[in-house]
Amino acid sequence: MSVLVLGGAGYIGSHAVHQLIDQGEEVVVVDNLTTGHRSAIHPQVTFYEGDLRDLDFISSIFAKEKIDAVLHFAANSLVGESMEKPLQYFDNNVYGTQVLLQAMVEANVKYIVFSSTAATYGEPKTVPITENLPTNPTNTYGETKLTMEKMMKWTESAHGIKYVSLRYFNVAGARETAEIGEDHRPETHLVPIILQTALNQREYMTIFGDDYDTPDGTCVRDYVHVEDLIDAHLLALEYLRNNGKSDIFNLGSNQGFSVKEMIETARTVTGKEIPVKIGKRRAGDPSTLIASSEKAKRILGWNPTRTDITKIMEDAWNWHSTHPTGYGKEDEA
Repeated sequence: MSVLVLGGAGYIGSHAVHQLIDQGEEVVVVDNLTTGHRSAIHPQVTFYEGDLRDLDFISSIFAKEKIDAVLHFAANSLVGESMEKPLQYFDNNVYGTQVLLQAMVEANVKYIVFSSTAATYGEPKTVPITENLPTNPTNTYGETKLTMEKMMKWTESAHGIKYVSLRYFNVAGARETAEIGEDHRPETHLVPIILQTALNQREYMTIFGDDYDTPDGTCVRDYVHVEDLIDAHLLALEYLRNNGKSDIFNLGSNQGFSVKEMIETARTVTGKEIPVKIGKRRAGDPSTLIASSEKAKRILGWNPTRTDITKIMEDAWNWHSTHPTGYGKEDEA
């Protein structure tokens, strides 16, 4: 049997595919390559290029391939863009998931591991954030992910599809071998932006606000290594295959680092100056987001081993310094 990975050419999806292959799984990848990279696709997978919203296309894959489980990473995920293009986000994320679930029902595929987000919580009242806190998204992206979770809940009720939804905090780092890594166009994530500045690809980087109620005035976030994150996906897959019940888990490191701390860590790792300017706060940026991942540790047996921020930065730098243009020209081949 095969695992279908939707969005398997993207940053997180490609890391999932590599670890599935490492474990001896048969893998089928679907990606429309709008934000994913052809060069990130593992050579040992069966790859289909196409759109998740095309029911005939998705159904044909379930008909051709012997699939027993789905890992769903395919979604638009830029918070700012989601506020400017809410209908696009609902169409791609929510409608795409509706089509996927319909195809799964028709093909009698019963397991899905879903890539969700801490953005489902909105502005948390308490830190660290546990799964039983209320969900109240402050942006369209978080709202679409929450809607997708609800859709899976009601689909389970009607059709028996079991799901695990994994709510990520800030994902960073890269595969230790630097075969694959993070390459978004445009880049909006903090760690790559810091490292692009270290590579002189940016004249400076901007810190959005240094007057938050935090120890050094800059926003504090919880960073989880992408490889630790994928470990949790594979554990969730095993959990579902062993008759685990549908559930939602936070994935983070249970520790927070400020923007200034991240920049200082990068200066140490890279030996570069990394010029900085202070800008205005961005709308909707909470001061502190830190996860409680105790539930994932208790139920899934998740044991993140790469939580040291220096390790995360070193692996990210290994990728960026050896691939200064990301997938660059390789992608056009």
